[in-house]
Amino acid sequence: MTQIPPTPDDSESGVSSEEVSAPVPVISEWVIPPEEALTAPLTPVSAKENATDVILQLSESPWLVVAKNRRVNRDWEALLLRAPENTRRCYQDLCTSPMVRKPKRVFPLKGKLYQGAWEYEVTSSDRVFYVPDEDKRKVLVYYAGKHPKSAPTPP
Repeated sequence: MTQIPPTPDDSESGVSSEEVSAPVPVISEWVIPPEEALTAPLTPVSAKENATDVILQLSESPWLVVAKNRRVNRDWEALLLRAPENTRRCYQDLCTSPMVRKPKRVFPLKGKLYQGAWEYEVTSSDRVFYVPDEDKRKVLVYYAGKHPKSAPTPP
C-alpha cells in the first residue's frame, strides 16, 4: 500500500486560494494618487460614426485621461448618465485631440489664473474643465458637471 504525503492546508496559514489567485490591481506610473483613471463611457457608437474609425482614432494618438480625484470621477459618471452620447464624444476627443479648438465647444480658458486650462462644453448646461500635458500626453480632468457661474481654477 502506497501512502500519499499530506498536502499543506491553506486554511491553516490564513490565506484562502481566492486570495492567492486574485489579480493585484496595477496603478499606471502616470496616475499619481489621488488621481484615478477617468471612467470610460460604454455607450454604443452612433449611426453617423463608424466603430472602426473610432478605434483607429483612439489607437493613433492615445492620451491618458485621468480625474483629479474620486469626486471628479463620480461627477463624470453622473454626466455619463445624463448625456451618454455627448459624454462619449467628449471622452473620445480628450483621448485623441484635447488641444484642438472647436468653435463654441472646446477652447482654452483666458487669463493668468487659468493658464493651460481648457473647457469642453458637453451640453448647454454641462462642462468639463481639464489641463492637458503635452509632454506626458496626459489629460487631467479637474471638474465635470453643471456649468458653474465662474470657471473653477486648475490645480
